[in-house]
Amino acid sequence: MRSCSWQRRDFIAALVSACFAAGATAASPAVILVVGDSLSAEYGLKRGSGWVALLEDRLAKEKIPAKVVNASISGDTTSGGRARLPALLAQHKPTLVVLELGGNDALRGLPISGTEDNLAQMAQAAQKAGAKVLLVGMQVPPNYGTDYTRRFSEAYVKVAKQYKAGLVPFLLAGVADVPDARALFQADGIHPRAEAHPKMLENVWPELRKLLK
Repeated sequence: MRSCSWQRRDFIAALVSACFAAGATAASPAVILVVGDSLSAEYGLKRGSGWVALLEDRLAKEKIPAKVVNASISGDTTSGGRARLPALLAQHKPTLVVLELGGNDALRGLPISGTEDNLAQMAQAAQKAGAKVLLVGMQVPPNYGTDYTRRFSEAYVKVAKQYKAGLVPFLLAGVADVPDARALFQADGIHPRAEAHPKMLENVWPELRKLLK
């Protein structure tokens, strides 16, 4: 009887230990990896005023346990992000990857097919590493031509559908497409001022929040 009692006690102890371990895993904070360009790298801004930094504040305010890793580099393209991503995935082991790239591809006149392929490969790599994916889209000015403008925007939609990823159609909605848009940009006319970044976060937040649930 004593032997049976010890076996039962050992089983209960093991069960309780497993429950605590499962609880600890469930409580582990999400790791959000942002791979972007100057729009996410706080180009020309005071540190802590860009939308990624504001995202950290929003998560803390809403008591959502998450760590944000901003791996954005000014001037980066989708090919640059694709090259950097494997090492970032291995180092940070994110649960959610935010891909904010493509604007510099358009500025350099790179083929849309290449941009789309790079986004697709990054989405695939992130998902294979166990992360959810959020694509943050960009739109180009109408002077690029109607066809190019349409196909560029559609590239993000196609990749998001193919990989069942989250999608923010246009990071600069409410910033670049308003009547007084010039006042929201720095002198170069490309990079938003700090005043515009809360709106940029509001564009990203609803889709990002869905993926954190």
